[in-house]
Amino acid sequence: MSNWLIRIAFLALVMGGGILIGTLTAPGDWYAQLSKPAFNPPNWIFGPVWTVLYVLIAMVGWRQFDTDRSSTAMKLWWAQMGLNFLWSPTFFVLQMPWVALVVIVALLTVIVVFIAEVRYTDRVSALAFLPYLAWVAFATALNLSISILN
Repeated sequence: MSNWLIRIAFLALVMGGGILIGTLTAPGDWYAQLSKPAFNPPNWIFGPVWTVLYVLIAMVGWRQFDTDRSSTAMKLWWAQMGLNFLWSPTFFVLQMPWVALVVIVALLTVIVVFIAEVRYTDRVSALAFLPYLAWVAFATALNLSISILN
């Protein structure tokens, strides 16, 4: 498969999955009625942030796939993708913020391990995951705060 087809496939998988899950699990009345911490961002910020992050996640995925599709880094990439896609249904559909907290802590852990795994072999991928790490760390604090407040 050509490099461009791999890139398009990863972009379609990550962006398409993110859009699908975001649409199917959009926050509703339940979320609107929850008590939220003072640092809760406005709802409009999530779409642009996740769009940028999903492009970075896709880029890192295709870089790892091009390098070695059976590597530990690639397995970690798939693990973070699965956990990423699991969080929204757990939080918004199942309405289980404490269980979602377990999912997001696992996601945060996998992101950290991924960065550690590739930091010497693929610095671009490690650096590209830093904004993702920062946002998921923030989202973890937000998830914890909402769980405590409710």
